[in-house]
Amino acid sequence: MNNKEYIERGRFAPSPTGRMHLGNVFSALLSWLSIKAQGGKWVLRIEDIDPQRSRMEYADLIMDDLEWLGLTWDEGPFYQSERGEIYEAELQKLADRGMTYPCYCTRADILATQAPHESDGRVVYKGTCRNLKPGTHSGPAAIRMRVPEEGEGIVSFVDGHYGEQTVDLTTQCGDFIVRRKDGAWAYQLAVVVDDALMGITEVVRGRDLLLSSPQQIYLAKELGFAPPRFTHLPLLCNTEGQRLSKRDRSLDMGALRSRFEAEDIIGLLAYKAGLQKSPNRVTAEELVAGFDWSNIGIADIEF
Repeated sequence: MNNKEYIERGRFAPSPTGRMHLGNVFSALLSWLSIKAQGGKWVLRIEDIDPQRSRMEYADLIMDDLEWLGLTWDEGPFYQSERGEIYEAELQKLADRGMTYPCYCTRADILATQAPHESDGRVVYKGTCRNLKPGTHSGPAAIRMRVPEEGEGIVSFVDGHYGEQTVDLTTQCGDFIVRRKDGAWAYQLAVVVDDALMGITEVVRGRDLLLSSPQQIYLAKELGFAPPRFTHLPLLCNTEGQRLSKRDRSLDMGALRSRFEAEDIIGLLAYKAGLQKSPNRVTAEELVAGFDWSNIGIADIEF
């Protein structure tokens, strides 16, 4: 691709496991505004790789809600459930280099290896199955990606909103899953491959995925891809400090559309983000010209 053809490309990649809630809309809005302010294209990808929880009716609702909000996409929708052969080919490249191995551990096995101080909910795999001899175990196995030895797996990057980040993959992440035990594709592999092949240059998402970025940067480089830029957002939280989720039915798009117009929702989110001084009604398009990341704080936002 020469410079004349280069264009910034962002994406919104929801999982169709329920109706979008206000936190999802916040991520979609800022992703859309950021790429539109750069004159780029916004790609819609439906991350429906979880066969047990994904539903086509939710994908249809997500697209209807985005169009109602004025957040229209330039390319897509692309469905991850249709891209299995692509993921298979990329996984084989890693396997051929000895970068992956089968893991037979249950979640209970893994939790039993965690030290008492590791109580923040993050589970770091200790490599139990890393050096198993072939034939030692049988039955279904997840596939894990090897990370470097301790001290050699340092990944540093500059987040577009939270600045310099440095993570030791070995001690903070461990060998991570690229294909689940039930055969479903894992998030890390699918998202890295899709971002690369779809030419995504900028990823905007909630800060709860901040620790995924170094894993994705490492995996992208091992596959020979240039990773995108990452920009993480503060989370929308309830009054108890818990981030909004699809369980908060009063703030899902079904409930919101029954009470508000699209401009009301966009205006309130823009105000909470620091993009306007009051929660005045506004369209997403009207916010593009004045969009600036420096106006957005880093603290989580209470709703």
